[in-house]
Amino acid sequence: MEAMGLTFIVKEEERLPQLNAVSIPEGVDDAAVRSRLLNEFNLEIGAGLGDLAGKVWRIGLMGHASRAENILLCVAALEAVLSDMGADINNGVALSAVQKALA
Repeated sequence: MEAMGLTFIVKEEERLPQLNAVSIPEGVDDAAVRSRLLNEFNLEIGAGLGDLAGKVWRIGLMGHASRAENILLCVAALEAVLSDMGADINNGVALSAVQKALA
């Protein structure tokens, strides 16, 4: 996520491996991204709650979702949707960063 240019809202040493919240890039429609991920890739990520509604996505990696192929799919799909929507992200670097982390 960080390679793509997204930022986690929790310091690294305090993050949970099974659920992380990342900031939504400025100008990106939260609901539109989540809808496209669901409809085009069959992926569901959570919306921010309370004061964080519309500001963060909650991305879970538990059970079946924590398999390498599902992590790669999630990152690739998120990058594709954000890129298509014109978000200010680093394109083409996230998958290699995930592969490196999984190695």
